Amino acid sequence: MKRLFLRLIVFVCIFTLLVGGVATLGVVHSQKDFYGAVRQEPLPSLQSVKIPKHDPAKPTVAVMLGSEATEGLDFMIPYEIFARTGAYNVYAVAADTGIKTLSGGLDVVPHYSFQEMDEMLGKSPDIIAIPFLTDQEETFEPAKEWILKHQETTLVSICGGAGNLASTGLLNGKSSTSHWQTIWSRKINYPQVDWKRDLRYVLADQNIVSSAGITSGIDAVLYVISQKLGEPMAAKVAKEMNYPAYHFVHNPKVDPFYIDRHYSTYVLNLAFQWNKEKAGVLLYDGVEEMALASVFDIYSSSGTTRVYSISNSVEPIVTKHGLNLIARHPIAKIPTIHKMIVPGTTATSLAAEEIKNWNEQGNNKELQFVHSHSPDRFLFEVQLEDLAKQEDLLTAKHAVKRLEYRASDIQLEGKPFPLETYGNLLLTAFLALFIAFFIDRRFFRKY
Repeated sequence: MKRLFLRLIVFVCIFTLLVGGVATLGVVHSQKDFYGAVRQEPLPSLQSVKIPKHDPAKPTVAVMLGSEATEGLDFMIPYEIFARTGAYNVYAVAADTGIKTLSGGLDVVPHYSFQEMDEMLGKSPDIIAIPFLTDQEETFEPAKEWILKHQETTLVSICGGAGNLASTGLLNGKSSTSHWQTIWSRKINYPQVDWKRDLRYVLADQNIVSSAGITSGIDAVLYVISQKLGEPMAAKVAKEMNYPAYHFVHNPKVDPFYIDRHYSTYVLNLAFQWNKEKAGVLLYDGVEEMALASVFDIYSSSGTTRVYSISNSVEPIVTKHGLNLIARHPIAKIPTIHKMIVPGTTATSLAAEEIKNWNEQGNNKELQFVHSHSPDRFLFEVQLEDLAKQEDLLTAKHAVKRLEYRASDIQLEGKPFPLETYGNLLLTAFLALFIAFFIDRRFFRKY
């Protein structure tokens, strides 16, 4: 009996170590592709970086970038929406002006360092937007000090940015919210904060607003705009974006999200989706910020796709509202890709030169115009529906939930579940059982 028990322990240990080890390596690698997609390519000259002209008559919005990585949509949502009003100077700011990375591998050049912004304004920015910054405690210190220096101004945290804001102590004794997947860890790390699960955004104080997961940031920013510039301006911006859930700006109350079967598919994709789709994304002057970030964020966060930024050259690309981006690959030297995406609602006209260059290079991948062929739809819906077709329904449904996208008119079509992911899981499990069986026959049964 004791011998049988020992053999069972060996089987369980071998199975757990092999399957768990493979899964851990897969998750680490997938997360590295998303949050750790640091630029390996040579750094170009930044002499031609353009900074939008400052209008002293307008209030200023500073959208923060981390020293390590910044969640892409967390950053782009406040950047574009505040800029769309035309009423603000909107700048990307960081500890220094070196190239920063957004999730999925999109490279951004800050307009100002924290010190440069302070010197230029001579006062606090009127609004500071805080996306999720992945910085460790040491690298986050400059950002933390800057937030505390300007704690009396309007602070807007987006999604996981609430954790960064909470680390300053400014949320102690106040209510806040964050992404539903991580709010449990916020409660552990910052127990002095009253974390809310059932609100898209929370007024933590007269000058502090925090949003829940990703698209909730749209509601939070529109709410701030309605308070600063009036409700008609907020409604106008939402209409321009075809945003279908403006009612949450007036009433942010929702049924909270919890982990379910879709989350297990997400984790398994991270762990066992080994043959990832490779998608190129064409950068060009004038591209909308949220359109671009939605491609990098939605595909690469699913654990199924690697995304590559491509442009005519390595010179800075300037987005619709003045953000400087640096592509990692020129069209003449692109990596092997399975699909080529051209984001933006006016891509066919604004990217005409890049499209011509692409065709002249003899590339055999058809260009996929994800937004300009659906100009009347909200940007994220197109990617979510394409992800379902590219992968499967379970993967796409988790992506919808990860974004906390609550509109009901999205139509997902595709395979019912990720065949490759579950196939790789079963293959790993069978291999583990075979190794355990071999060890049992070789070292235990013969005695």
